[in-house]
Amino acid sequence: MIRDAITLDPQIRYWVIAPILIITFLFGLIRHYLMIILKNGPSQGSLESVKTMQTLRRSALLRENGHFLPANSFEIRKRHLIGEQGALTIGKDTEGAVKNPMQDPSMMGDQLKGQMTNMLPMIVIGGWVSYAFSGFLAARVPFPLTLRFKQLMQRGIELSSLDASWISSMSWYFIGAFGMRGVYELVLGEDNQADQARAMQQQMPGGVGGQIQDEQKAYKAEWEALKITNYKNALENVEKMLLQT
Repeated sequence: MIRDAITLDPQIRYWVIAPILIITFLFGLIRHYLMIILKNGPSQGSLESVKTMQTLRRSALLRENGHFLPANSFEIRKRHLIGEQGALTIGKDTEGAVKNPMQDPSMMGDQLKGQMTNMLPMIVIGGWVSYAFSGFLAARVPFPLTLRFKQLMQRGIELSSLDASWISSMSWYFIGAFGMRGVYELVLGEDNQADQARAMQQQMPGGVGGQIQDEQKAYKAEWEALKITNYKNALENVEKMLLQT
């Protein structure tokens, strides 16, 4: 295996590594603001889905943290959710067709736009990296890897004698494209459209931000879980605990 016989030029960080990362980051910014411009306004289906998610989340928070509330406050909130006219009671008793996100034209349009804005930059930048930096070794991991990693770490380089710990320029682009989540969250916030991994998850069926497929079952499950939740004051003996400490 060729490992120690190769020495990387220190200038490669300025002429290969940095340009790939900068171009990838800038394309991510362009994709984020382009998706904001092209995204359709909230549809009726999406508003109902948000309402459902917030109701279920409110019930889950009450079950998990209700023991920090006074008994009267806990019972009022519980009655509001599972009483005769409670939000969960009405939801679980209301029959409706199972929602299919693929039947929502606005959602399908957003998914199509997301796929286009996700795939087109990858094709453009991948072609540019393949053309401008073909055959370049960009970096090396500081630990040995098995031969199974060669296809992942050395895309664009067909050299069987090269050690698997070396990273080609094309593989470096993919590592940067899928590893900038923290940078995008720092610059654009947590709910951004620039992260490639997040975008691919959203485009998959049932991905992040997907609608609830059967709201009636979700309401019923949460109604049953909240109904059997009994109140227990977590702060009952807090004064004694503070005096003991």
